[in-house]
Amino acid sequence: MSYHYENVRLEKGMYGRSGRTFSQTLEELDPSEHYRGTPLEGMDAFQRQLKRFDIKVKGAGSDMVEKFFHTTDSAVLFPEFVSRVVRQGLEEESVLPAITAAVTNFDGMDYRSISSTPTKEEKSLRRVEEGAQIPQTVIRTQENLVRLHKRGRMLVASYEAIRFQRLDLFSVTLRQIGAYIGRMHLEDAISVLKDGDGNNNAAQAFTVGTAPITKGNTALSYEALVDFWSQFDPYTMNTMLVSGDMMLAMLKLPEFQNPLTGLNFQGTGTLTNPLGAKLLRTSAMPAGTIIGLDKNYALEQICGSQVTVEYDKLIDRQLERAAITSISGFAKLFPEASKVLNAG
Repeated sequence: MSYHYENVRLEKGMYGRSGRTFSQTLEELDPSEHYRGTPLEGMDAFQRQLKRFDIKVKGAGSDMVEKFFHTTDSAVLFPEFVSRVVRQGLEEESVLPAITAAVTNFDGMDYRSISSTPTKEEKSLRRVEEGAQIPQTVIRTQENLVRLHKRGRMLVASYEAIRFQRLDLFSVTLRQIGAYIGRMHLEDAISVLKDGDGNNNAAQAFTVGTAPITKGNTALSYEALVDFWSQFDPYTMNTMLVSGDMMLAMLKLPEFQNPLTGLNFQGTGTLTNPLGAKLLRTSAMPAGTIIGLDKNYALEQICGSQVTVEYDKLIDRQLERAAITSISGFAKLFPEASKVLNAG
């Protein structure tokens, strides 16, 4: 039985379409819905092209890099392979989904977000009497633009150096590149949570030992964390970003040595503290710093592009200097939904 994917014409121009990725272009030419009820159901258009050219990218029996370049058509698939593996590394260890309330795709470098900052009177819950005015929530665009940043790495290698490497091994390096890009985006997100996005919306900062955080006691304690938690009303502190030294200090607190808390940590590596907030440790956090946030209201991620590769160089086997980049930025949604605790 002959399938349409075996006759799709592949060319460089499929990467250059505005507002369309290579995968989306390929799906338009070879829709996955046409393969329902066939042995190829469950594959996307790119995976069907790998099957077409018999390219195995995973496992001990994976092919060598040079398998992509046996034909002109199959060479066109190589940049998409690189992009997918880098994206996998970017997403594998990323904590961004755990701290962002919304993700916005945006084609540009300067973005204007929206905000709603109600006054104390507007936040009060009042009964609306007959004929009375209904309380208002005013949504405005931010005064200043949010700038998106390009983050990336340069892939430096000759074709001769990698042509005989197994794709499974080559993927390890590509995933590491993705992880590095993801860390840079996380540093941008932490900076915006702490210092704001340029619209006078920096997070309120507290210091252990200074009222209202256990005045007089400068050591991190459970009482200090409870005082910090109490500052979030009407939001809920359901996520905490902590530096490595603060994670160690918290784990040594008696309240964190509860058997159920420890059992969950030992079994899954995920620690939920006695306050009910998810703990996320990252070296991107400055030492002695904790950021508490309500992940449902604190941060917006703006994606200018997921992962972009210099497809011309990769297709033509000019790998000496091929850039792999991703464009992203962050905007504060509700400033009071994130706060900083300094416990140096």
